[in-house]
Amino acid sequence: MGTEAVEILFENGFSKVCNDTDPNINGNLQDCCWFEEVIDDDLKWSFALNRVLHKGTSEFQDIALLDTKRFGKVLVIDGKMQSAEVDEFIYHECLIHPPLLCHQNPKTVFIMGGGEGSAAREALKHKSLEKVVMCDIDQEVVDFCRRFLTVNQEAFCSKKLNLVVNDAKAELEKRNEKFDVIFGDLADPVEGGPCYQLYTKSFYERILKPKLNDNGIFVTQAGPAGIFTHKEVFSSIYNTIKQVFKHVVAYTAHVPSFADTWGWVMASDQPFSINAEEIDNRIKSRINAELLYLNGASFLSSTTMNKAVYLSLLNETHVYTEEDARFIHGHGVAYNNSH
Repeated sequence: MGTEAVEILFENGFSKVCNDTDPNINGNLQDCCWFEEVIDDDLKWSFALNRVLHKGTSEFQDIALLDTKRFGKVLVIDGKMQSAEVDEFIYHECLIHPPLLCHQNPKTVFIMGGGEGSAAREALKHKSLEKVVMCDIDQEVVDFCRRFLTVNQEAFCSKKLNLVVNDAKAELEKRNEKFDVIFGDLADPVEGGPCYQLYTKSFYERILKPKLNDNGIFVTQAGPAGIFTHKEVFSSIYNTIKQVFKHVVAYTAHVPSFADTWGWVMASDQPFSINAEEIDNRIKSRINAELLYLNGASFLSSTTMNKAVYLSLLNETHVYTEEDARFIHGHGVAYNNSH
């Protein structure tokens, strides 16, 4: 005789699957709570939870802070894993350090998004930086990350950090100053989400690029870049940025908690001429801490795509606009409220 499994499904990706005769359960369903991220209509990625630290809906997005068994504390926005405690260093080192190391002498930076504080934490490791502006649209995300993500508390307290709660597009538009590096640490573009307009050609061309200094560099996270997923938004974001900047570099890394290879796109009107040895020398002389993932050789190798992705980037014709946007699977709050 087999034992029966009891499955209880909850909204927003939460589920609890229990064996009713398991002696470890003792009637407490919390012991076997899972979070399911829907990767696509036919694919889910599940995380066993210790507990739910926070779950709610802000004005802009669904937010969950979860304590998972495998990945530690994780931030989930609109049902999508944004950052996991045990491996977020891969994502954030890849986002932050390449442009700062390629720049001759970066002093001022602007982070679009980044409410959890990890991007600011990595940027603040650079001795030359005098000002880090972090602009996130969602006060609730910022507040809960300050409370629960203790690894970033020092960054939040830094005198160099200028924390602004606003739409990054509006904030850049109203500021008169220019920056050495602008980072896009944004949520993935989902239909009805708050971020997709910040991946468009018009935004890059009319608002972002004029806020860069002459030798400035722009970098953005660019979504999944795996063999099966790179055509969702990665190739389009790459091609769109190519329409605006003279020199564009795409690079990728595997992030275990994302269950995929991830992509970034870095751009400037000045050529990127830096080798692995020079990157290592700059890491040693410029950065106040030990990097866990990135060194010169690994960064250069990350810019080499496999044949399928290389050909997709080479042949991509789609340009990201507000009228013709691409989205990854999922929906934001605005979409849910309109349907």
